[in-house]
Amino acid sequence: MRAGGRAGLGWVLGLALLGALVAPARAAADASPPGCDAPAYMLSTGITLGKVVAALKNDRKLDILVVGSRSSSINSAESTAYPARLQTLLRDRLPGIAVNVTFEMRVKRTAAEVGAGLGQLVADRKPALLIWQTGTYDAIRSIDADDFRHALSEGIEASQKAGADVILMNLQYSPRIETMINPAPYLDNMRAVAQEHDVPLFDRFALMRHWNETGEFDLFNPSPGIDLAMRVHNCIARALSTFIVDTAKITPSELRTLR
Repeated sequence: MRAGGRAGLGWVLGLALLGALVAPARAAADASPPGCDAPAYMLSTGITLGKVVAALKNDRKLDILVVGSRSSSINSAESTAYPARLQTLLRDRLPGIAVNVTFEMRVKRTAAEVGAGLGQLVADRKPALLIWQTGTYDAIRSIDADDFRHALSEGIEASQKAGADVILMNLQYSPRIETMINPAPYLDNMRAVAQEHDVPLFDRFALMRHWNETGEFDLFNPSPGIDLAMRVHNCIARALSTFIVDTAKITPSELRTLR
């Protein structure tokens, strides 16, 4: 890849890393941001996650493990990253439920490299739900699409065998990244594998593209600021909390009985 291409490619990775620059004192600024609405079809699924339902109804707790890159964790301000925001939002939406969201960082690792250890990781951490954020580094590395698909299948199967429900989260969207790599094979394969294994796909790519096209974010900006990183994390967390509650198929009346 040309040097200029690498510099541009760094933009989307930079967005994932921007949170590392956010001071903890700014965490209060991210409460319930306006906007970042999404079409209902992007946040609904016909799939019911049995482990999540059992954890909510029988154990009155929900342990979630997020596995991904630095875009799922913030070194100096974890309270502003989307896993921490997701935990706060789910605790608000599921009163009486002990919600705990933890993350496992896998920097610059392909789906095959991460997937090989998912079964053991789930067995050790025992989450009811694994959120596997993947695809970006495979696209950057131009990993063979069939190999990527096989790695996804093996990682999902190992995680389910170890006792967790799985949600796949696909690539970040950036109008700049599409000029340098082709995300389509990875997006298509994630969708196909999710359908094959009957697991929900949280379409982060489509959501971020929607927010960019509607003017919620300016993801084409070559110099994104800290505020943009915070808003992206907030909006992802809000959308993901809605998505998770939908996969649990918990009705308002059932929610009241969980208190």
